[in-house]
Amino acid sequence: MKIISKLWILIGVLIVLSPLGLLLPEHFKAGSAWGEWGADEMRQLAGYLPKGLERLSKLWSAPIPDYAFKGWEDKPLPALSLAYVFSAVIGILVCVVVVFILGKFLKKK
Repeated sequence: MKIISKLWILIGVLIVLSPLGLLLPEHFKAGSAWGEWGADEMRQLAGYLPKGLERLSKLWSAPIPDYAFKGWEDKPLPALSLAYVFSAVIGILVCVVVVFILGKFLKKK
């Protein structure tokens, strides 16, 4: 089996496992994943929010916030797990397209 086939199989396995990021914190009552805090949650955890972080937090918003589609925030866990899988697929497709386009521009003729 070629290395590229093994890579795509690994990526597929990781896509299928992506809902673990939703299920495990829910099971262990852990709250948000480490490092995925928004500005409000950061203010709550640290007691304050640095001015630079507050300014930068308004600069970018995620295309699929919390890995769920608009209106899916209150859906049950199986539906949210499906949203996690879709988010993973969309993210990987965007990365593949960007790398492909960059490869076309950078390719030596």
